[in-house]
Amino acid sequence: MAGPTVTTVVFDIGGVLLDWNPRHLYRKLIADPAELAQFLTQVCSPRWHLAHDLGADTEQSCRELAARHPGQADLIMAWSRRSEEMVTGQIDEAVEVLADVRAAGLPALALSNMEADKFLLRRDKFAFFGMLGGCVISGIEGVAKPDREIFEILLDRYGLEPAATVFIDDTAANIAAARAIGIHAIEYSGAGQLRRDLRELGVPVAGRPG
Repeated sequence: MAGPTVTTVVFDIGGVLLDWNPRHLYRKLIADPAELAQFLTQVCSPRWHLAHDLGADTEQSCRELAARHPGQADLIMAWSRRSEEMVTGQIDEAVEVLADVRAAGLPALALSNMEADKFLLRRDKFAFFGMLGGCVISGIEGVAKPDREIFEILLDRYGLEPAATVFIDDTAANIAAARAIGIHAIEYSGAGQLRRDLRELGVPVAGRPG
């Protein structure tokens, strides 16, 4: 294989290792699909949520938004107070890939957009965090993917060579940002594909059924 040997594998958390999606919570609270879509695009929107990933206090942010939308205040406050219902659990097949990376003797790290307080909750809840040698979390750093700066923080903090690093994420913009800085990047769509892509990069993870 041309170029440096891969020495470190970096995982996104939400969408790769954890099944996080606001719809997991809000399907319980909003029965009408059109109303649900409108709420998650126009009220508790991705643009609004980005402030949390950059370090804003989620509870206070929800209170401010609820004051602007008093008729939906209870729904908005659920974003903070019932946040862990957005996580249905770990993605077992991807966690098995993480375990195989560690069994192969390679260090594994995480790079994730996530609120600082939610990260602490999830780190304590899910055992797979114990397999990670470190985590770069946007809500702690004050910068979020796909900003180049958060990738530079990762590389600098752990002394990584971009060409010897693999990054796994489920969002195309983050994949493009990683590649722009010289990091190998795999867009996650399933564990079988991930294993194949890792093996092509020289990471010795076994193939598994499914």
